[in-house]
Amino acid sequence: MNKVILMGRLTRDPEVRYTQTNNTLVASFSLAVNRRFTREGDTQTADFINISAWAKTGEFVSKYFKKGQQVAVVGRIQTRSWEDAQGQKRYATDVVAEEVYFADSKRSDSDASNFDDTFGSDASSENGGNTSDFEVSSGDDLPF
Repeated sequence: MNKVILMGRLTRDPEVRYTQTNNTLVASFSLAVNRRFTREGDTQTADFINISAWAKTGEFVSKYFKKGQQVAVVGRIQTRSWEDAQGQKRYATDVVAEEVYFADSKRSDSDASNFDDTFGSDASSENGGNTSDFEVSSGDDLPF
């Protein structure tokens, strides 16, 4: 099984490109993921992980993810190799995002309304027009 779950902050805005063969959108970005444990006396360290998101997921990432945001990514590890201009064999390991989520504690109202305007009709059509399972809460009525 090849499954990765990461949560971290974007180190830069996503970079968008399109494949030459079938013009598929690819959004590339990097996450700074804090290490869970540190040695005594050391400062918090992070790993910087390259991620690519394809097609609809990439479109979502390019539209709504910005540098500094905390996000969660579910995907798979992919390795690749190539020969550089000097004839040296090079290797890279990346994460291919299959699911992406906002992980910040709260978005601004303008971000939320832009999200609803863009994806609101799609979500209701995917659920057969029934959106009663989803409820918007201001957070004021939470018991904690």
